[in-house]
Amino acid sequence: MAKWVYMFTEGNANMRNLLGGKGANLAEMTNLGLPVPQGFTITTEACTQYYEDGRQINDEIMAQIMEAITKMEGVTGKKFGDKENPLLVSVRSGARASMPGMMDTILNLGLNEDVVNVLAEKSGNARWAWDCYRRFIQMYSDVVMEVGKKYFEELIDEMKAKRGVKQDVELTAEDLHELAEQFKAEYKAKIGADFPTDPKEQLMGAIKAVFRSWDNPRANVYRRDNDIPYSWGTAVNVQMMAFGNMGDDCGTGVAFTRDPATGANGLFGEFLTNAQGEDVVAGVRTPMHISEMEQKFPEAFVQFKQVCETLEKHYRDMQDMEFTVEHGKLYMLQTRNGKRTAQAALKIACDLVDEGMRTEEEAVAMIDPRNLDTLLHPQFDAAALKAATPMGKGLGASPGAACGKIVFTADDAVEWAERGEKVVLVRLETSPEDITGMKSAQGILTVRGGMTSHAAVVARGMGECCVSGCGDIAMDEENKKFTLAGKEFHEGDFISIDGTTGNIYDGIIPTVDATIAGEFGRIMAWADKYRTMKVRTNADTPADAKKAVELGAEGIGLCRTEHMFFGEGRIDAFREMICSETAEEREKALEKVLPYQQDDFKGLFEALEGNPVTIRFLDPPLHEFVPTDEADIKKLADAQGKTVEQIKTIIASLHEFNPMMGHRGCRLAVTYPEIAKMQTTAVIRAAIEVKKAHPDWTIKPEIMIPLVGDVKELKYVKKFVVETADAEIKAAGSDLQYEVGTMIEIPRAALTADEIAKEADFFCFGTNDLTQMTYGFSRDDAGKFLNAYYDAKIFENDPFAKLDQVGVGKLMKMAIELGKPVNPNLHVGICGEHGGDPSSVEFCHKIGLNYVSCSPFRVPIARLAAAQAAIAEKNGMHN
Repeated sequence: MAKWVYMFTEGNANMRNLLGGKGANLAEMTNLGLPVPQGFTITTEACTQYYEDGRQINDEIMAQIMEAITKMEGVTGKKFGDKENPLLVSVRSGARASMPGMMDTILNLGLNEDVVNVLAEKSGNARWAWDCYRRFIQMYSDVVMEVGKKYFEELIDEMKAKRGVKQDVELTAEDLHELAEQFKAEYKAKIGADFPTDPKEQLMGAIKAVFRSWDNPRANVYRRDNDIPYSWGTAVNVQMMAFGNMGDDCGTGVAFTRDPATGANGLFGEFLTNAQGEDVVAGVRTPMHISEMEQKFPEAFVQFKQVCETLEKHYRDMQDMEFTVEHGKLYMLQTRNGKRTAQAALKIACDLVDEGMRTEEEAVAMIDPRNLDTLLHPQFDAAALKAATPMGKGLGASPGAACGKIVFTADDAVEWAERGEKVVLVRLETSPEDITGMKSAQGILTVRGGMTSHAAVVARGMGECCVSGCGDIAMDEENKKFTLAGKEFHEGDFISIDGTTGNIYDGIIPTVDATIAGEFGRIMAWADKYRTMKVRTNADTPADAKKAVELGAEGIGLCRTEHMFFGEGRIDAFREMICSETAEEREKALEKVLPYQQDDFKGLFEALEGNPVTIRFLDPPLHEFVPTDEADIKKLADAQGKTVEQIKTIIASLHEFNPMMGHRGCRLAVTYPEIAKMQTTAVIRAAIEVKKAHPDWTIKPEIMIPLVGDVKELKYVKKFVVETADAEIKAAGSDLQYEVGTMIEIPRAALTADEIAKEADFFCFGTNDLTQMTYGFSRDDAGKFLNAYYDAKIFENDPFAKLDQVGVGKLMKMAIELGKPVNPNLHVGICGEHGGDPSSVEFCHKIGLNYVSCSPFRVPIARLAAAQAAIAEKNGMHN
């Protein structure tokens, strides 16, 4: 019989896949002898089974849960629904990858009218008992029965207004008793049945709710963003309650062993007296700093500091812990490797190496490459910042600089961002359902909440700027406005927020590019030491190329020459070429473009100082270059001595039904060889010129013919390239060498790579087009149906963002396996957007690519991902 349920005493940290992160760590803390309220974990396999059984918990799993309850009652000496010593539990989710705020928690489960009265009497604290009960009804209704939180919040606000108090804590036992009755009435009105009184029925409802929440929309979005497979499932942890809300000698807190924003070594965290954990995390009350806990609970604090040290030494990483103090006694509720900003991740990794806790390789492997993005993001211009006066201040919860128009709801943020507006999302507090809006916004500003509230944790994970807990804001969400520093702000007004300092500014403050130094440099140097794959960049201008070289690029893997045609003076000449009737006319027009192209290439060769440069010849269909407005059409007609009508006819003739598969790529060069000849002349002349000026550089241009599907196409176009190039080199009396290769972006090219390799010096996978053609859907239209595919679980992520290793990956592997034996000198790279996606980079390393090429700002991400792939391979950790 399968084992679906484990007591905390039966697990350990290595059982993460089965018990989830939270369950495995609770078991590990139990093994370490730390004060953990005991309980049991229902495995991730039980979650998968629940879905397989049509969202039902089968008898075998049910029996094991009941058995675990009996064992738990034995361990704790308390019993569910007991009149003497009732057992209350928390029910929490815990997947194997930490998913903050994605899964719902229920506290105080096991309460009913009888038990509340027993607790009130036994503890001599009726207020506490009724507070627990009203919280339980509220959470259970929200999480299990999906009755919105807001109905209950409104009832609480009404009650506070009626009693003339500001804080929940000021309500009396009678008030809370009355609230509990109102809550139950609300539950019945919404659900049509009475609130459940049997603790076991409550527990089964809660367990199913956790399993169900694995498939809620926000969990699916988070998983897609963080490469977490749907098939993993979540575990459920049932744990005896420890109460932080029994009076002023109780409390609850969240703490990190190092600062998650800066990485500074030292306890960082927040604490609330007379409260339950959700209050800290949801940011309902703004908490006090962890150091104040020392005055309130000296003994528990000493013990807590020891626990922190034990856990950090044990896990050899910064820990994020939740704990409760009940009547002065400490209980640990969870620990995990803490989420941190990119700055903090680099500092902590370097410090752990310096402290002798980690090796360089382990430090490199610890950092999530996607997090580096934030370090490369703009910061506010220091001079402008000095000159500006903040109009308010919150907590700098997630670093970075953000400015944009104010929006008040997550949906508005998504909608405005899709229109190309930059927005800052301003909320009372964020909740997990706001995740898509948080992603679309430049930054997040909340009125409530601390450094460990939902907004702060999620923003840090996404690398997005966040300021939380600005209590000075008078918020009116309903009417989409707020007041700060005496000024009223409405939707669409500009605001700037600084996630490092927590300052809030009126209007827009200019930003500057980030600089790279210190720990970033150290980690990158280690990454370069261990990686075996080269990293190039996709760049079309010398400025982009310089930026990429600063960020560590070792060459250009893709220069798209068509981007150069749109410059001043060039586009006119190129349009003349398109509208020419004879080869002579075309050549005459191209003569005008030649010096510009040559200049562009010269700039690129100079920026790369002898590193390889791959230049892709003209790829898009010609209709993308023709004029659309009347004045431009008239200008072209006059230049060509034609009528406007004639030009319009030519333009109309270029129209294509499916341009993506139309007259583009090498097909243009087959029809108009003069284009390829002109581009070759420009490349070779520029290379000769730069080589003369810098004899110590290795200048060896790589000319890339796009969209080849048949070796004969390549042969035909290559003939013109080689003839032109050799003639130029001979005329200049130079010994310049060059290569001619091709993009592999049509499935047929991958299938016949053994033929193509005879004619190609290199392959470069254009995975954007290769993905389009392998799937047969266009990148520009896929957005219309991808969401339906995610909902139906046909896809778990966007194949244009994350390489499809099964299908497209198989074609890539095949191309290498067919091509290399025919041409041992063949070098192979990738230049699609996937070159900067960490999981795709790892795949490229596994199949033996020589380099990946990505946009300039993703170069550090690719360098780190390439190092991690090499380290993982060396340690035999290939899954």
